[in-house]
Order: sequence, then structure tokens, then C-alpha cells
Amino acid sequence: MMNRRSFIKCAGAAVCSAGGGALPAAPAKARDAKKQPNFVVIFIDDMGYGDIEPFGSKVNNTPHLNRMAAEGRKLTSFYVAAPVCTPSRAALMTGCYPKRVGLASGSWHCVLFPKDPHGLNTKEITIARVLKDAGYATGCFGKWHLGDQPEFLPTSHGFDTYFGIPYSNDMWPPMPSAKRWKVFPCPLPVLRGTRVVDIVKDMDDQAQLCKRFTDEAVAFMRANKDKPFFVYLPHAFVHGPRRARKEFMDKAKGNATRAQIEEVDWSTGQILQTVRDLGLEKDTMVIFTSDNGGAGGCSSKPLRGGKGSTWEGGMREPTIAWWPGTVPAKTTCDEVATTMDLLPTFAAIGGGKTPDDRVIDGKDISGLLLGRENAKSPHEAFFYYNRTRLQAVRCGEWKLHASGQLYNLDKDIGEKQNVAKQNPDVVARLKKSLDACRADLDNKANCRPVGKVKNPKYLTPLEKKES
Repeated sequence: MMNRRSFIKCAGAAVCSAGGGALPAAPAKARDAKKQPNFVVIFIDDMGYGDIEPFGSKVNNTPHLNRMAAEGRKLTSFYVAAPVCTPSRAALMTGCYPKRVGLASGSWHCVLFPKDPHGLNTKEITIARVLKDAGYATGCFGKWHLGDQPEFLPTSHGFDTYFGIPYSNDMWPPMPSAKRWKVFPCPLPVLRGTRVVDIVKDMDDQAQLCKRFTDEAVAFMRANKDKPFFVYLPHAFVHGPRRARKEFMDKAKGNATRAQIEEVDWSTGQILQTVRDLGLEKDTMVIFTSDNGGAGGCSSKPLRGGKGSTWEGGMREPTIAWWPGTVPAKTTCDEVATTMDLLPTFAAIGGGKTPDDRVIDGKDISGLLLGRENAKSPHEAFFYYNRTRLQAVRCGEWKLHASGQLYNLDKDIGEKQNVAKQNPDVVARLKKSLDACRADLDNKANCRPVGKVKNPKYLTPLEKKES
């Protein structure tokens, strides 16, 4: 029988021989599940680059993430494709820039709102669907935020199981924005599959969300330990309004931001310990990252900016890859990589098939994750979008903003010194990259339609009649 290492070597050889494409998917019956590693993606909400100890925090205690980094690899130039929730998640799920799949924003706001008629088109092929077709059990536990109508929920996008909230935890009546926009008239629903099974009534309920999602993910892993599984754990923490469980609030002396960061560290510890308890640590890749830069109270240091911006602090995330015996321990990779790369990478490593009937912007970064000698980023350019607006490009060490500022990120990670005047040739070269991107993504023929429904409905009964 082919062991795990042999499978990885053969997968890599197949990818190279195919010119960078993914492995073709074999019929599920013919595949030995032991050859396929498990995948877990822990996706934190609104956590900044400097919020955890492996990335420099002196405020928050994150021992489990410290151990994860010691046993794995830090990715210090790892990006999301948008600085806010919905488009960032669309990119992770589809391997595409959000504009390409019609989800650069919600129907009228920067993110999807409850009862929004838009959502992730069911014709899109998600990372979950790719892995499900390759024989994986697939589960999503946490905040979805890619549409709250039944057609858009995780179980319509390749997930066998879903437990969580369909949008952000602040989209409920107590928030001031609910009164201002008149769009959150009903309680925050908790779903199992497509059915509302509970509601988040108050801040005590908010405080339980991290544990509830973690417990569900752990139970799923235990139930599927004898087959390959994919766990997507998109936490509601550390998005406001913030409250953690009492033990974390007490330890943090009432600082809810710190308490939530330390509780998601606890959650990560629970996931990794479950993998160890099941004897699957040699067969499981875990990725820890965030959906965008830090919101208020969080730290994106030493980066400039935070959530909502296309400065580095809005889109470069604190990321750790863990797979004992395969991902090299105590290492750091500063090559450019993105959440869009996870779909083709997991397909290549897990024996799935990256869609070849459409543009996929992500690339196979298995060489970077697995620490292959001299592995380089497959991206000649990475583009920074805010909604539908192209605002910057990174090519190697250089980042050019559309407004004209140029920064050398190798020397100036904080984007403090504009060196455009000293490097006109670099500016000219990167402007060509911006122009090429506009020619691609501003052309509707190169973009796919957003999902739409008629007569969308709220998922929970209204507390009062709509005005």
C-alpha cells in the first residue's frame, strides 16, 4: 500500500507533469482514503496581523498558536482577497478574486445583509465541492456570510454538514446599525443545515459561539476519523460585539478583545489536540488565518491600516500551516500566497480536481507549504481590491497603489516611505500590471454572475412587522 509520503510525492509529480494543473479525480470507490490527508481551515473574523504571539503580540497569550508555529510554518506574506467579510470568504471558497464571482460586495452594502437577494452562485465550484467529489466528508462550523437564503447556504455548496450563523454576529436588533438601516429586525439565527435551531438572544449567547462551533467541529472530526475530512471553521470571534466565556473574560480582566483572541487560541488547541488524540497528526494539514485585517481594538502592527483598507494591515493575515512530519517545523515562509490558493492546493494534495472550465485565480502553493527547496510564489502579481475598485498591486517586494505611492515591502513593511520618485521604472512596470488586471476583471465577459433569488425571506420570525 502506498504510504502518505509516497502519495504526496506522486501528487507533486503529477502536478508538475501536467504543467501546474491539479490531479484528476479518481472515482471515490477506487481511492484508498488513507492516502488522502485531512484538511482543517480555521478562519478567524477581524483578527489583526499582530494579535497573536507568533506574529509579535505582547498583549495576548496564545500558547496553542505558539506551539502550532513551533511545530509548523509561519506564512508572513499570506493575503486574503478583500479587506471585509463577504468578498474575503467568497475568494476562499472559490479560489477567485471576489469580483470574478460577483461578490465584491453585497447587493447594496460592502457585505451581504440578512434577507439579501444575492449570494454565492450555486454554479460556482467551491473548495468543499472539490474535496467532496474526491471522497471527503465536508463540514462547516461557524459564520458563513455568503448568502442566507437556502440556495446559498453551505449545504448547497458542497458541505455535508453545517452548524453556525449565516452572517455576521452584529446583524441583530441590539446593534445601533439595526435602527439606522432598518435591516436587522429579527434575532440572530443559529442554523443546522438550512433549519433554524436556535437564536442568539443576548451577549451571554454571543459568548458561547466560539465553544459551540469548536465542539461541533471536534464531534465531526471524531465521527469521520476513518475517512478523509475537510473542516472549515470560520469563527464569529473576534468580530464585534465582543464577549467571551467567563473564564476568558476574567483572565483578561474584562478586556473582551483580548478574551476573544485567547479563546480562539483555546479553540485552536482543541482542534489540534483532537487531531493528536485520533492519531491523525501525520495525516492532517491545519491552516490558521483571518478573514481580513484587525477591527477596532485589534492590532495589525507592524502593518499600516486595518479592516476595510487595502494597506497591508487590511489584507495581510497572521497565518500558520501545521502538518507534523510534512510541513517543516519552526520555519517561516515570506513568499506571496493567498486564501485563493487553498482550493487548487488542497485539490493537488488531496487527489481532487481543480475546475478547468473556468478561470481560477488561485495557484498551487504546496511547494511553499511543504517547504520544498527553492519554492517560490506562483504569483507574478497580487491585486488589492476594495469592493469593485482596484487599489494596489504587489509584485515581489514592490507594492504600487493605484494612487501612485510605491513601497518596498521587504524594507518597509509598514508602508511609511513612498519611493515612487526614486523608482520610475518599477512604477511603470507595476502600472502595466494594474492595467492588465483592469482589462481582465473590468470586462464582464471574464466575470461570472452572482447568485440571485426572488422574494428573499428572513430566517427567523420577525420580532415586529416590517415598517
